[in-house]
Formats: sequence, structure tokens, C-alpha cells
Amino acid sequence: MKLEVHAVTVPTDEPESDGTLEWDSTTIVVVRIDDGVGYTYCHAVAAELIRETLAPLVEDDVRASWLAMNKAVRNMGRPGIASCAISAVDQALWDREARRLGVPLVDLLGAAHACVPIYGSGGFCSYTNDRLQEQLGDWAAAGIPRVKMKVGRDQRRDPARLDAAREAIGGDVELYVDANGAYGRKEALAWAERYGLEWGVTWFEEPVSSADHDGLRLLRDRAPAGMDIAAGEYAYVAADFGHLVGAVDCLQADVTRCGGITGLLAVSGLCDVFQLDLSAHCAPAVSAHAFAAVPRLRHLEYFHDHVRIERMVFDGVLEPEGGVLRPDRSVPGNGLALKVKELQRWAS
Repeated sequence: MKLEVHAVTVPTDEPESDGTLEWDSTTIVVVRIDDGVGYTYCHAVAAELIRETLAPLVEDDVRASWLAMNKAVRNMGRPGIASCAISAVDQALWDREARRLGVPLVDLLGAAHACVPIYGSGGFCSYTNDRLQEQLGDWAAAGIPRVKMKVGRDQRRDPARLDAAREAIGGDVELYVDANGAYGRKEALAWAERYGLEWGVTWFEEPVSSADHDGLRLLRDRAPAGMDIAAGEYAYVAADFGHLVGAVDCLQADVTRCGGITGLLAVSGLCDVFQLDLSAHCAPAVSAHAFAAVPRLRHLEYFHDHVRIERMVFDGVLEPEGGVLRPDRSVPGNGLALKVKELQRWAS
């Protein structure tokens, strides 16, 4: 069994920011095990962890490998970088197994859906209003019926930005907002009222820190009717998701952070138990296959940065069909192939 890992850092097409962070590049750590491909978005140090700690534990049995990797990272701290590294290896093992059997990854996992609804995601706080309208308006024109923008960095600018967004997408497209934990509890509640009343917002993501479970619960209980409160992108282990049950209307999970596909299937089971919808956070190239196997699927975040990077470093990336991504069932595995020259070009 041959395992290789690449850390690739790609500059953004322009400076970006959300309510609590600014950045100008994104790092993807890609794992290939024989012909199986997996990846995560995190610091390049994950590549070293994979090479030194996880690679010797990998075997044909996907579940046994996952358990061994999780056991090995106990003393270094399982949430965070370690879970991201495990996620990339686990995805590659699932993909390898699907290719070995000659079946699409979605069928190996057990498809619950033929396609995955998406929402366009970007709308960074650093954008001019013209750029914001261009991006969100293009998604709406392409038939994507829901779009998301960042809020919370400059509350004086946000009303004009929201006006611009609603003007660009019209009245029939759903408008989502993501504060990335920028607000305090009562501040978030006041904005939730405005978002719903003035701009028809139906999704308020991380209004407060995802670690503030009581704050999320306050927003879930008191936000306007028709507005869902969401969080979960920074959940790494089962307990993280358990703490969010009862605090959000819709749970989020990131297959590149939550322990890969094996971890995601456990989260899906939790959602089944508590009758809670699950939304995919980013990484659309792998999430389309993984989340098509989630019975209580809500939708998938079609995130600008990840769409751009995945097209750069992989062949076989899915293109939207209106408002959905449809896993390619004509090829085995997840359908991705590495663009080796691009990986070498951007290697960290």
C-alpha cells in the first residue's frame, strides 16, 4: 500500500475576510493511498502528522485504520489538526475501497439521495458592493436558489451590503448570512430580527461562537420564524456534535474535519436519532459523494475558495446542475484525479 501526502497553499483571487478573520491564501492537504484520494483544508503541519504518525497505521480495513489513528493521536489532542489529518486519510481509504470494487463512492456508502442541493457561499466582508452583487447574482442566475454572505465585521456597512445582495439576487432566491461568531448574544438577537424583517434572511450561521452553546440555544429559541440557526463546522469529535444538539435548528459537519467519512456517518446517525437536518460545510468535490449518503441531508456549501482550489488541483470535479451537485456514477470512487503539476507548483 503506497501513501503519499501533499500540502498545497494557494493564494486567494483577492484578499478575503469574514466577521472574525482575514486571509489571503488557503492550504489544502491531499492524501493519495494507491489510487484513493482524500483531502483536508487546514495548516500544512497536518501533512507531517500524516507522514510520521498516521501512515504506519493504515491498513486495508477502513474502520480498523480509523480506530488506530484516533487512538494514536490521544496525547497530541484529537480535535483540530489531528482530526483534519485523520479525515484526509479516511477519505482516501474509502475512495481506494470504492475503486477496488469498481463502484462509485456514493454507492459504496449507500446513497440516500441522487443529488445534493447546494448554496453559493462567499460574499466576503472585504468585497466591494459591486463584487458582492456580481458573485451572488451570478449564482442566482445560474439557478442556485440560495446564497450566503459574510456579516459582522463592520456593522455600519452591513445594511448597505445586505441591500446590495438582495437587489442582485431578487426576491425568490434565499439569502443566508454567516457571522463566524462575531456577535455577542443579545447583539446577535437584535441583528436576527433585522435580518429577517428587512432582508428576508432564512439562515443565520454562527451568530455567536460555536463554543457558546447557551448563546446558540438563545438564538434558536428566539430568532424570527422562518430563520434557522446553524453551527457545526468547527465540530471535530462526537462530543462536539452532541453539545450542539438542542442548540441549533440545523447541524453542520465538515467531512475534512470531523474524522472523514467514517466520522461523518456517525454524525449522520446522531441526526437520525434527534431528527435534526445536517448541512455539509464546504469541500464540495468530496462532500457531494459523502453527504448523498446522509438521510437527513439539508444542503451543501458551494464555497468560492474551495471550488476554485479543487478545480486547480483535481480533474473530475463536479459542476453544478442548477441548484444541485450530482455524483458521477459512471466512474469508480469519488472520480477525482490529482493534477500533479499543479500540486508541484503550489507545494508548501
